[in-house]
Amino acid sequence: MTERITVSAAQGMDAPHLPSWVTEDVVTYAKAGVDTAEGARAVEAIKGSVHSTYRDEVIGDIGGFGGLFSLAAAKGMEDPILVSGTDGVGTKLKLAQIAGIHNTVGIDLVAMCANDILATGAEPLFFLDYIAVGKLKAEAVAQVVEGIAEGCKLAGCALIGGEMAEHPGVMAPDDYDLSGFCVGLVDRPHMLAPDRVETGDVLLGLASSGLHSNGYSLARKVCVEGRTHYEIRLPHEELGGASIQDALLEPTRIYVGAVREALHAHPGAIHALAHITGGGISENLDRALPAHLDAAVELGSWEVPPIIAYVCHAAHLDEEEALKTFNMGLGMVLLVDESQAKEVASTLEGLGETVYRIGEARKGTGKVAYSNEGALSAAMQEAWQWT
Repeated sequence: MTERITVSAAQGMDAPHLPSWVTEDVVTYAKAGVDTAEGARAVEAIKGSVHSTYRDEVIGDIGGFGGLFSLAAAKGMEDPILVSGTDGVGTKLKLAQIAGIHNTVGIDLVAMCANDILATGAEPLFFLDYIAVGKLKAEAVAQVVEGIAEGCKLAGCALIGGEMAEHPGVMAPDDYDLSGFCVGLVDRPHMLAPDRVETGDVLLGLASSGLHSNGYSLARKVCVEGRTHYEIRLPHEELGGASIQDALLEPTRIYVGAVREALHAHPGAIHALAHITGGGISENLDRALPAHLDAAVELGSWEVPPIIAYVCHAAHLDEEEALKTFNMGLGMVLLVDESQAKEVASTLEGLGETVYRIGEARKGTGKVAYSNEGALSAAMQEAWQWT
């Protein structure tokens, strides 16, 4: 016979606890953790930053149910195409939260989206953001939006709307996440695409500003974990006097202004672009290739930023793994008509870009093919005196 046991919920250590609201007379939204008044204060705090990005095509103001933008710019186009992109900043945000520096990751957010749609030759028109926070603090959100506005100005697009969502109980009070949405415009006859790439096209690499916004789970693991806040703020000779924190938080470079100037200055010369993001050169440059051509890349033909070499050294990455993890110093690669490559490079350099001739398009199967293997590792080993 089975013995019947009766347990009082009040007696059991694992008994369910009564919800916190049971003893409350009134449960308001604020008591549940969402402060709508702070949300309104945050909107007021960001208005100046938002307005600083406005273009002539912006209609109305923030606060409506939708952002309005005139498509007057499409009137002179033969076949106008809207190009959209969405992205985030990833775990780089965790480093920003550790450092308490929130006004640079917004630039990263815009860069990841605007550089993506630039790969079609499109002009970024407008941008929207989504900010999820554990506990809304108007000043911190204003810093984030300040960075987003700066990124929009660098990309030439308007910040016309967004959303701030407070997630108490889901996210830690000091935690936040960002998403961005960008829309651009290009005339179909002038679109950049893999099918325009030809044998002999020159690969022009544009220097990155560091890790940009990819590989940060690895970078934090080998460069931040186990170190104190004081240690990551110390200047490092190997990083040109920068601290680990500052080098890792260097914003993603936005290439829109320079590349679009080059497109206008040299019509038809640039055939395709590759934005080098997650997956590195190995898994992004092939996206700009037709199936019958390879990108023949000469390793050692460009410089690797100190912070990238630092992270690769700390993680003991070999050359192959590094090339498919980080941008390795190239944030964008252009495939350019051989006869105009020098002129395009000169224009880009005049606009402040560091340009490297890193290879050419050759007959193949749509892949990235490296020559001079080992040169990248050797250069970094020499600089860092690796053993």
